[in-house]
Amino acid sequence: MRKITVSALIGLGLAVSACGGSSSNRGLESAHQPVVKRTDFVLDIDAGMDGLAPSEARRVSGWLEALRVGYGDHISVDMPYGSGSNTREVVASLAAKHGLLLDDTAPVTAGDVAPGTARIVVSRVSASVPTCPDWRGSTMADFNNKTFSNYGCSVNSNLAAMVANPNDLVRGAENMSPADTATASNAIKAYREGKSKALNAESAKGN
Repeated sequence: MRKITVSALIGLGLAVSACGGSSSNRGLESAHQPVVKRTDFVLDIDAGMDGLAPSEARRVSGWLEALRVGYGDHISVDMPYGSGSNTREVVASLAAKHGLLLDDTAPVTAGDVAPGTARIVVSRVSASVPTCPDWRGSTMADFNNKTFSNYGCSVNSNLAAMVANPNDLVRGAENMSPADTATASNAIKAYREGKSKALNAESAKGN
């Protein structure tokens, strides 16, 4: 398995000039904004003309389990000429077990995909505020009306940690409706499933 980090650092909101930094920030917009980064996890598998062997399918299933794929992740299959025709269908069925659909196209990754193989790519985005905490400034009163250097760190760091899909910080959620009961119940469903798995794991340890 290879992990490829893509240079997709995206600053959000109105950031203060990098030259001035928080030392010259006299507005109420924090200089510390969430940054979204995309990482691609890559797995090359044997996929000849006869299709994906059961052993390879189990390997893919275990890989997806190890990555703990879920909401917000994107899965795609890069298949050159000579790969088995059922490879995409098998991977799609494995992704469906995690509530995900395959993307139509795969992102560009390092290295060529050899004939008779297929490359599965899991693209995952994460959000953080790399400039926090920032304790450079003094907590004393500032008579130039500048914001404290750590201003906004707690709010934006919590936002980055709590957002279910960091992509929503870049372009917002699409086709969302407050009246969509299926969307509204997703968080409760995920919580209940996670709690059930945790209880089962504890029960297994006890036995």
